[in-house]
Amino acid sequence: MEQQHWLRDFSRYTILSVLGTLGVSCYILADTYFVSKGLGTNGLTALNLAIPVYNFIHGTGLMLGMGGATRFSICKSQEKVKEAQIVYTNTLYLALIFSVVFVLIGFFFFKQMAILLGASADISEMTNTYLRWLLLFSPAFILNDVFLCFVRNDDSPQLSMIAMLVGSLSNILLDYIFIFPGGMGIFGAVFATGLSPVISIVMMLPHWVKKKSTLRLVKTNIRKEIVKQELSLGFPSLIAQLSSGIVYLLIFSFAEPITAVFNSECNAELQQIAVSGLKWYFISIPFVGYNMNLATFFTSIEKALPAHILSILRGLILIIPMAFLLSALWEMTGVWLAYPVTEFLTALLGFVMINIKNKQKGTEKGAAH
Repeated sequence: MEQQHWLRDFSRYTILSVLGTLGVSCYILADTYFVSKGLGTNGLTALNLAIPVYNFIHGTGLMLGMGGATRFSICKSQEKVKEAQIVYTNTLYLALIFSVVFVLIGFFFFKQMAILLGASADISEMTNTYLRWLLLFSPAFILNDVFLCFVRNDDSPQLSMIAMLVGSLSNILLDYIFIFPGGMGIFGAVFATGLSPVISIVMMLPHWVKKKSTLRLVKTNIRKEIVKQELSLGFPSLIAQLSSGIVYLLIFSFAEPITAVFNSECNAELQQIAVSGLKWYFISIPFVGYNMNLATFFTSIEKALPAHILSILRGLILIIPMAFLLSALWEMTGVWLAYPVTEFLTALLGFVMINIKNKQKGTEKGAAH
């Protein structure tokens, strides 16, 4: 009976989390599609320049949400409700601090950031608009990520999933309305994206009126030990978000029609390069899934160092030398292969690390007996 209960809970949380994450992946994809159709090459270029900033904002929210919610769950499992609420409150403190930083950049430094990202004169206005409003909406993005993680870990995975999906679907609908019938241009695209997390947060509000909800603010100062632990546990999520986005095996199978959607000018050379590249690129999917799950596992058992090593290797340390080395050997094909090779090497190291941990655990059990 206990095993059946464990399997049921595991399946429920996993399936709902995957469905919700699929919805979130539509945020920028919807913008990319509608901007490419409604605003052409310049609009798409401006959007692509702003995507790293979105990834950093979203990664910050995930870092706080995953790190804080992991510690929150551990405290709850140990029946330390007060401590869990202190963790939740400290996470919101951190969310507020990061939000203020992003908003200040949005008010005063968005033009400099656009130049830093490489915006040329012909797309500077579009890029400035998208960047500025993306940064001004950062509190909504960060709080949404934090609330989604905490609501899910506070025994409401279904509500968290519904909120994610509704917010993402709203983004798609609003993108179309604002760009085409509304004629709001690039502002319409970023406004739709910015409203989506607001809608998601509103969808989660019923959780706080539940009697069983543990998510309560308590009077406490910022605790250095909690902040350090949250950032440490959540850091792999930030690295994962910055390094790449994850798409499923379908993109490999349907590389040609997918590239055609975003190649409205029907450039044959571009189409061929994209189709070939996508097929090479998405060989990495099994290794990506393994690496992400392994990093999350180490985070969940409060083993931050192995999670950091895996995340930094695949996100920063290996990918750059692989790109140079493989491109020198096989030119453009080598560039596409850099990502799957990086993920494969990281997966090998992860396999070694998890086996070492299992052997250590077995040794400890033997010594106890």
